[in-house]
Amino acid sequence: MKELESKITDALKTVFDPEIPVNIYDLGLVYDIRISPCGAVDIVMTLTSPACPVAEQIPPEVEMTVRAVPGVTATKVELVWDPPWNPDMMSEAARLQLNL
Repeated sequence: MKELESKITDALKTVFDPEIPVNIYDLGLVYDIRISPCGAVDIVMTLTSPACPVAEQIPPEVEMTVRAVPGVTATKVELVWDPPWNPDMMSEAARLQLNL
């Protein structure tokens, strides 16, 4: 399961918010990754803002990207707004990349 989770994390790092040059995983937008024994994956995530202009674009891209990972049998993305995203959720690498 850890190997599949690692592959999913790597795949999520290829998805970017077009307004910010950092991937959604390092931005801290992915809150939870749940993997069932049969390979079904549930992703709980948020966006930087409910008014995000790409709110309709990113979740389907995440779903398609994760579904393409070998071993994943199904993918569901749940978009949540609580807790609200804030810059403290970014990884150290994201902060360095954005000079924060």
